[in-house]
Amino acid sequence: MTASTERLRPPQASPRPVPARAAGTALALAAASLPMFMSTLDNLVMTTALPVIRRDLSASLEQLQWMVNAYTLAFASLMIAAATLGDRTGRRRAFVAGIALFGTGSVASALAGSAGMLVAARAVQGAGAAAIMPLSLTLLAGAVPKERRAMAIGVWGAVSGLGVALGPVIGGAIVDGLSWQAIFWLNVPVALVSIPLIVRALPESFGRRQRLDLTGVLLAGLGVLSVVWGVVRGNDDGWTSASVLGRLLVGAVLLAAFVRRERRTDHPLVPLRLFAVRSFTVANLTGFAFAVGVFGVIFVLSQYLQIGLGYTPLQAGIRTLPWTAAPMLVAPLAGLLAPRTGVRPLLTAGLVLQAAGLAWIGLLVAGTTSYSDFVPGLALAGVGMGLTFAPSATAVLADVPEAEHGTASSVNATLRELGAAVGVAAIVAVFQAAGGTLTPDGYAGGLRPAMLVGAAVIAVAALAALFMPAGTGRQVAPAAPSTADRVGQPA
Repeated sequence: MTASTERLRPPQASPRPVPARAAGTALALAAASLPMFMSTLDNLVMTTALPVIRRDLSASLEQLQWMVNAYTLAFASLMIAAATLGDRTGRRRAFVAGIALFGTGSVASALAGSAGMLVAARAVQGAGAAAIMPLSLTLLAGAVPKERRAMAIGVWGAVSGLGVALGPVIGGAIVDGLSWQAIFWLNVPVALVSIPLIVRALPESFGRRQRLDLTGVLLAGLGVLSVVWGVVRGNDDGWTSASVLGRLLVGAVLLAAFVRRERRTDHPLVPLRLFAVRSFTVANLTGFAFAVGVFGVIFVLSQYLQIGLGYTPLQAGIRTLPWTAAPMLVAPLAGLLAPRTGVRPLLTAGLVLQAAGLAWIGLLVAGTTSYSDFVPGLALAGVGMGLTFAPSATAVLADVPEAEHGTASSVNATLRELGAAVGVAAIVAVFQAAGGTLTPDGYAGGLRPAMLVGAAVIAVAALAALFMPAGTGRQVAPAAPSTADRVGQPA
């Protein structure tokens, strides 16, 4: 090559150094995962603090339910709407706004001087979390190189699971060491650190400029709120009272109107055509029922460990780990097995183990029961939960067109959060109907039927999982070439 030729060659862009790319990926992971960890942690961080909050704020059992349900209902009702707004106005902008709103709700929760104020503040937190969860993954996927995307998403999922697992433990540790208000103050520095980190590490992006179906948001949100409110008031007002039946009827009418609206509008909040895909429908049915059973049981069991067995909040949180932390070990194994076996056997087995574990605990609950009697049941439930997570996530997207993956994932997350709210209301209703009270002597009597109903709901989910198409999630190895195909090929 001559010197003149060398001078004529256009300058080549120098490749991005590998260490710099790795550092950029790590920074993007931290920026996307830290706020998401904060929002998932708040799903369960309050569970071990509820007995202390009840004493400090003189809260009733119904108010304790709304402290949990206000968060999950706002989270669920606004998640798809927040993702749609992010697509239109800028995902990073909506993400940062969600973090700021979550931080504001956390400050209001910490300063709440009454049960009603805390319920309202938790709703503000849930509205902020609705923008955090769906947009964090979308922004992360767009910020890392394609060859590192699968690894980054895997770490993001693990951090989300860690938030769920550590929620009761962190909540218990903070309540024991400081106060229940400190649970919420902890979110403020996390939000303040996250916002500049996001601006630096996550580029702005936009999606489809679809109009937001505000009518659909109102119909769905008010419909679910009315149903949950009716269930919460069922025992106190009477299941045949005009107030309870009226709330349930209004909720059913609003939800029916929502479905009708989604069939007719050209910009649906939830595209109903997705439910024509059997794997998607089964995954959502099992996910909803799973959330009903699990979150309802966690609400009553975490308080029983303190009120019934006398543990401190931290001790109670640690004792939930055989259940809540087991998925951190089992879920990755299930993710590796799913391409070989398909999701149906793993999902079914996981739900059966989960139901068996909760039934074990329910059948053993009595005034003289010790924690050690519960450990096998908690471990069974934990293994079952781990076998459920990855296959369920795979099934939601397996047969849905790639362009619909974001919507499908948001619908699934919304239904799971709604299941959590319905579960807390329904399981507590069973607890109260069986004569359960928040006293050391009155807890065990109501806990047994509550646990067994939770186990039965998850057992129904296991039956539904049998309708999952057998090949969903299975990766078939390419067939070996036939003899005819090899004719004429060099040896």
